[in-house]
Amino acid sequence: MASLAFIGLGLYDEKGISLHGLELARSADLVLLENYTNLMPGLNLDSLGRMIGKEIRLVGRKEVEDGKGILEVASRGEVALLVAGDPFIATTHVDLRIRAMKRGIRVEVVNAPSIISVAPGAAGLQNYKFGRSATITFPEPFSIVPYETLKVNKSLGLHTLFFLDLRVDEGRFMKAGDAIRLLLEMEAQQHGGIVSEDMLMVVLARAGTPSQLVKAGKAALLKDLDFGPPPHSLIVPGRLHFMEAEALVIIAGAEEDLVRGCL
Repeated sequence: MASLAFIGLGLYDEKGISLHGLELARSADLVLLENYTNLMPGLNLDSLGRMIGKEIRLVGRKEVEDGKGILEVASRGEVALLVAGDPFIATTHVDLRIRAMKRGIRVEVVNAPSIISVAPGAAGLQNYKFGRSATITFPEPFSIVPYETLKVNKSLGLHTLFFLDLRVDEGRFMKAGDAIRLLLEMEAQQHGGIVSEDMLMVVLARAGTPSQLVKAGKAALLKDLDFGPPPHSLIVPGRLHFMEAEALVIIAGAEEDLVRGCL
């Protein structure tokens, strides 16, 4: 039967695949792994292949965005597309899903943890108090979208989750310190009084993995610290509930005076 299954792998390694996802992958005629929208620090492709019992073919941005080859195979057989994190965080996958459905291809979805679902709890923050998220990209070209996003969220007292640029095919992964420096540079250009070196920020490194690290503090401190290997993300808290404030002290090592100023 013609089908295309989008299977999330979670955030760390091949063991993040669910039993349902494993069953779908094992029954597929073709198993693909998209390897450009996210980074899984512990993923072992050989181990994943042994678990599934099939050869796994890597597909890059161009092949997924074009989609013609994938849809052609899926129109006459079963295709499993493995994706780091949750399948539809990346808009490219949504586009592929829509195109498959228009062609009458049966689509199955197996969800998994993503940075969006893991980050709030990892920092001890309440998920419903997050506003719009944004990606801080490498400055080629320079984008102030993250600054504008933070401006709106801050005015509403909401937390802001920033994804940090990663270009797997180039081996480039933005570090939290670089992201903070870019936000400060945006402030220097825009003069909006939105970002300062004294503001509270939270760095989340390798979310959802055994080596997960959460650190809260002033931007001036965090921008010069080494948080280890990628991936990194960044949270700028808005107004804090008293329990959130306590969580940032206990979980993320924030100074009590700093979080008290955000209550």
